[in-house]
Amino acid sequence: MEDSSIYDVAIIGGGIVGLATAMALLKRFKISLVVLEAEDHVSAHQTGHNSGVIHSGLYYKPGSLKAINCVSGREAMYRFCEEHNIMHDRCGKVVVATDQREIPGLNILEERGRANGLIGLKRLSPQEIREHEPHVSGIDGLFVPQTGIVNYNDVSEAYAKIIEETGGKIQLNTRVTGFQQTADGFTLETSKNPTHCKNVINCAGLQSDRIAHMCGVEPGLQILPFRGEYYEFIPEREYLVNNLVYPVPDVRFPFLGVHFTRMIHGGVEAGPNAVLALKREGYKKSDISLGDIAQYGTYIGFWRMALKYWKMSISEMYRSYSKRAFVKALQRLVPELKMEDVHPSGSGVRAQALTPDGKLVDDFRIVEAAHQVHVLNAPSPAATASISIGESIADMAVKNFGLS
Repeated sequence: MEDSSIYDVAIIGGGIVGLATAMALLKRFKISLVVLEAEDHVSAHQTGHNSGVIHSGLYYKPGSLKAINCVSGREAMYRFCEEHNIMHDRCGKVVVATDQREIPGLNILEERGRANGLIGLKRLSPQEIREHEPHVSGIDGLFVPQTGIVNYNDVSEAYAKIIEETGGKIQLNTRVTGFQQTADGFTLETSKNPTHCKNVINCAGLQSDRIAHMCGVEPGLQILPFRGEYYEFIPEREYLVNNLVYPVPDVRFPFLGVHFTRMIHGGVEAGPNAVLALKREGYKKSDISLGDIAQYGTYIGFWRMALKYWKMSISEMYRSYSKRAFVKALQRLVPELKMEDVHPSGSGVRAQALTPDGKLVDDFRIVEAAHQVHVLNAPSPAATASISIGESIADMAVKNFGLS
């Protein structure tokens, strides 16, 4: 039976950004709002496969949307976890240089961190690195006290509870399949019943560019799915890592390199790598969609990127299929690690926006149209910054939607 009611706002996508946006709007306004989620539970994709790090703001260019939202969103996340009794730990992390060529990159990180207001950053000698992480080897390091860990599924469930308690509706198993403009707003065709609304917010993550096209908006980019694969420590060797240990990242890429993460509910993960997935939701190597491959295979931006970064792509693909190569990368930071100390764990797929000129979009990208807001690139630290991003999108909605 068709739902004949018309919502003030429909949010497409029940990941952490969509939920945070719904929460922000319902906190400010008495409106009718529905979140349409394609899967049978919220945060089924990027959020639910997140490594669970509360990022500090160390990596991001000062003044960028990433930096601004991460710094404010980080503290909002810690407050939210305290208020809602969500298990978390502001444990700090160590960024480690293992080669002289990485020192300039470490210097850049320290400069960015201080510019982004991180207090208590401390440069570490090899001995001081071992005081934090006795089994980690490096020639120079940086301790970042603001970094922490949490389970973002726990956070998302708390967001969802607040949404429903404040009058919002979350509709699961509801994939948006079509869009029509009507006299009083829009009709979203779905895998269930049509949804009528006055305003639309697209937080569809891996499908965000397709939703924008469906709504008549040119996104100016295409989403590429990058799979990140993890290994997990066997319990007997978890002592090798106390908290969080990161390499110095290659500043050319929006990826942080394989690192070590203590998880809030127990265990230690190592990873991820970054390989092009052959399906938008391609969590396994065997997940293949010919339609998805054809879409980015016929996109000029993909080939421009591939020609520029083919060496890095081959290296990441090799590491995906070779446990020995993956462990070798990890041994740069923890030399004592052995092949038998880790086993394959889960994986995540990152929605990475790519422009026609072959550039990986490194900042949040949000596009507006009349009565529409499309969140087209919300990579890490989107989970950390979700409360801040949700508030920012709500600000856009106030102006665009005429909410009062």
